[in-house]
Parts: sequence; structure tokens; C-alpha cells
Amino acid sequence: MIGERDLSAAARRNLVVLAASMATLYAMIELVFGVSALTFEQGGGSEALAGVAPGIFLACAAFAALAAGRAMDRYGPRPVLAAGFAAGLAGCLLAALGADRGALAPALLGFALTGVTTGTVLLSRAAAAEMYPPERRPRAIALVLFGAVFGALLGPLVFGPLLGDDESGSAIALTWLGGAGFMAAGLVVAWRLRPDPREIGRALPAGEEEPGPAAAPVPEYESAGLRMIVSAPGVPAALLAVLASWAGMVTAMSLVGSALADHGHEHNAVFPVLAAHFVGMFAFFAVVGRVIERLGRVRSIVTGLLFLGASSVTLVAAVEQIHLAALVLFGVGLGWSLSFVAATAELSDRAPAGRQATLIGFADLLGDLSGAGLVVAGGFALHELGVAAIGVGAAVLPLLAAIWIARAPARPVPAASGAD
Repeated sequence: MIGERDLSAAARRNLVVLAASMATLYAMIELVFGVSALTFEQGGGSEALAGVAPGIFLACAAFAALAAGRAMDRYGPRPVLAAGFAAGLAGCLLAALGADRGALAPALLGFALTGVTTGTVLLSRAAAAEMYPPERRPRAIALVLFGAVFGALLGPLVFGPLLGDDESGSAIALTWLGGAGFMAAGLVVAWRLRPDPREIGRALPAGEEEPGPAAAPVPEYESAGLRMIVSAPGVPAALLAVLASWAGMVTAMSLVGSALADHGHEHNAVFPVLAAHFVGMFAFFAVVGRVIERLGRVRSIVTGLLFLGASSVTLVAAVEQIHLAALVLFGVGLGWSLSFVAATAELSDRAPAGRQATLIGFADLLGDLSGAGLVVAGGFALHELGVAAIGVGAAVLPLLAAIWIARAPARPVPAASGAD
């Protein structure tokens, strides 16, 4: 067991490791959304089916998230995160092979494996939440996700020069090799996650877990199956928030590269636009955590979803100018950060002890699957109807979810999980 004196230092060290893993992950994610559609077309795929490439990535991220969450609750985060990065390393190498040889099969398998990495490593936020009492979880989750901004800034510096104006298979393959380098670094970083965050959580002083006066009795969910857990009071609304946040955000993010290319921009222009988007998602997490603590979970979720939806609609008018497109994608990312962190903290509070990663992984499953479906449909819509279909399509679910969550009755947090 960890002595009380060492708890804070151990948690801080692990936060740094988890934030570094997010940095390497999001450098790779930027690459996926920047060139996966181009890689797909290079391998012989149709332009109208360009949304299939990120769709495969998101679908595999979805199913990996639930499996990885269960594995993380059982074996701890370190081996699970390391396995996720190993899958990403293999995936980037296969995508490079597919781009270089003009072969679709290895490229598709590469997209799938990088999706597995994403669904797994995003659960770093569940590991962060386990190390802190409920009132400090939003800030801990935010600080881990803040690490992604460094990956977002590194991505254009590495991938932009590698691709340049060259859209040949060899140039695209070179960018994927750069992604493999980030995955190798992530594997090394993940293996340094010690001690186990669960051990830190179990060693928290009992007084820090005392509930507030509004806490409700704890239901007997600890031994329950997933179906009972997701039906617990307050959980459906938080799940809807994660689903809407992901679906709206990834629809705008996944297809902006194709939209920019359709409007005459060079393909490598997508990297600074995506960088602005990721900065919006992650650069203000130190502030976002404090805002959520002040506003409360539900108000933060609704505010973030409304801002995400409004920003998505403005993409229709902004796509002609790179700097305007970057500003809009920045707004999409900022709205996502507020709603997503608040929803994650809410799920962590309402999950039974030892089941946080499972519940958060299930939330990611819903979000990624909805995003995958919208991205594939959005590829068709972009080809047939233009960017208006993307902007409006990305806004609908967040706006509807914000209205429903705002009107839903407030639910007290179970006593064992802490109060909001």
C-alpha cells in the first residue's frame, strides 16, 4: 500500500505519464483524420466512399473502448494502455504499406488497428479519475486530456513537411511512418505508469470520499451487470452527452479535409485546421475543469453541447477560408471539451467502485459508433450535397441532446461515489 504522504506525489507522476500518452495518441489521431481518406483513395477506394476510412477507425475505437474498459478494471491500466499503443504501431505500419503499394486491404486493417489504439488510450481519463476524490475528478481528467494539445501542435510540424504538396503513395506512406514513431513513443511512456492508479484510489483517506448532504443511498450495483449500471439514475443523460459530443465533433472533424479539398485548398492545409481544432479541444482544460466545478456537471454539459452545435453550423460559411475554417473547428473543439469532460466526470461519480473504466468505455462505444455512422453517411452527403450537409448534420444531435438534458430532472449522486 502507498503511504498517505506519498499519495499526492504518486498521483501527480501518473498524471504526467497519462498526459504524455494522450500527446502521442493525438498526434496519431491528427494523422488519421488528415490522410486516411486520401490513403483510402490511393488504395483504389471511391471518393464518394471517403468517409469509410474514418468510419472504420471510429467503429473499431468504439468496440475496443468497451473491451479495454473491462480489461482495465480487471488488470489495471498499464498493460492495457501498452497493448493499445502496440496495436497503433502495427496499424500505422500497415497503413504505410497500403499507401505505398496502392493496396486497400492493409490500409483498412491499419485504420482498424489505429482505432483500437484510440478506444484504448482514451481511457487514460478513467485511470486519472480513479486517483482522486469526486470533487477533484473534473480537473484531473482535464489535465490528462490537456496533454493532447502537445500532440496536436506536433502533428503539423511533423506530418505537414512529410506530405507537403505531394499526394503520391510514397509521400502518404512517409507520414504514416511518422505516426508509427509516435506510437512507439507512447508504448514506452505507458509502461512507466506506476503505481497502479487503482492502488492510489484505494489508499485515499476515507474522509475525502464523504458525500455531500444531497447524496442518495447507494444502490447495489457493485455486482450488477452493465445493463443495470447504465440504467442507474443520472447515467442515461451522461451517456447521451458523451454520444452527442463525440458524434457532432467527429462528423465535423473527419470530413473537413475533404470539404477543404473540394473548395480548392491544398490537402496539407488540413493539418493547421485540425491543429486549431485540437487546441480548442485540449488547450483550455486547466480552465475547463474549474468551470465545470463552478457551474456543475449538467450546466456544463448543456453549455458545451450548445456551443458545439452552433460552431458546426457556421462551418458552412467558413470553409472557403482556411483561417475561418480553423476558427470554426476551434469552436467545435472547445464546446466538445466542456461537455465531454463534464459527462466523463458524471459517469465516474455514478459508476460503482471498480467499474469506472467499464462504464466510461461503454460511453465511448456509443459515441464512436454514432460518430462512425455519421461520418460514413457524411461522406455521401458531402459528395452529393456539399458542406452544408456536414455542418447541419454535425449540429443536430448535440443541439437536441442539450435540450433534452436541460429539461431532464436532476438526479442525486450515489453516496459511495460522491456528490457533484
